[in-house]
Amino acid sequence: MDITEVILHQHAEQRRMFAMLDEVDRSDTATLTALWRRLEIFLETHAEAEERYFYPPLLQVGKGAADADDAGEEVEDAVKDHNEIRDAVRKVGQQEVGSDGWWKAVIDARVANSDHMAEEERQDLADFRQRTDLQTRHDIAMQFLRFESEKAASGVKPVDKDPDEYVEEHS
Repeated sequence: MDITEVILHQHAEQRRMFAMLDEVDRSDTATLTALWRRLEIFLETHAEAEERYFYPPLLQVGKGAADADDAGEEVEDAVKDHNEIRDAVRKVGQQEVGSDGWWKAVIDARVANSDHMAEEERQDLADFRQRTDLQTRHDIAMQFLRFESEKAASGVKPVDKDPDEYVEEHS
């Protein structure tokens, strides 16, 4: 088990879950509500698990990958992205399920999440994979998965974090 593979797999699952919404009849608000709630919980537990278990060690060993100058830039941007995704998810909750406004908010959340995942895959995951051994990646994966499993049923309360403070605290 490798944390970079766990995160990649979960990114694929997030994409699949957004795609499931595309398949639901727009008038089937019960199904839309259930699928969205599951995705909402998954997005937040995934983000919180990354912030607790993946980003701190990345800040310790990372040097920057692809188009990131250093690990601090990677993590600061990732935390900022998580805040944007949280904000977009909150906006979904402010709309009537199935309405045009709801779908616009879902699309905005999807775009924010897709942009984040692409950047994280090309920067953070590559940087960490290149600088850590498999045992370290395994150990982090176990913490990450345990946390997510414990929170999967109820979710994690979304709390925005200051990206600069986060990087300073964990560097």
